[in-house]
Amino acid sequence: MIPEEGRPAPWLRDYGGIEADIRQLREFADKLQAEVERNYAPHLPYIADDMKAQIPNPADAFVELVQFLQAHHETQKAAAAMVWSVGGATGHLANAAGRIATAYADADAFSSARVSDVERALAHPEAGTPTRGLPTLADPTGPDGGPTRAVLP
Repeated sequence: MIPEEGRPAPWLRDYGGIEADIRQLREFADKLQAEVERNYAPHLPYIADDMKAQIPNPADAFVELVQFLQAHHETQKAAAAMVWSVGGATGHLANAAGRIATAYADADAFSSARVSDVERALAHPEAGTPTRGLPTLADPTGPDGGPTRAVLP
């Protein structure tokens, strides 16, 4: 009998096994890592420059504009965090695929990876491709947004 950790998840048991070509997994890992390093990470400084564009402080009497710019700033910070985390997360996935491919490279065609092996590879704390730090974005309604601070009524 196959131990529980070697069996598919209960909701997948009716689907049979999932087959993967280890050479293709290695190729996938290498191409994914190269994609992040060559075509994603180099563009982050340009994105940061665009996101750092100064917005003049709004007139505090225009409350709706001040509130809009505050919401815009929060959304911009969240978007920047997501954009900057994609490179590391994608690199992490590439590293996990590479570790599984390496671990099973010499195995015969009928060997099967255990679920715990895949989970361990994905949970490994080693980051993929580190991306440069998240840009500091100036709040146009705050003291660092311009020469004067907008004051809410």
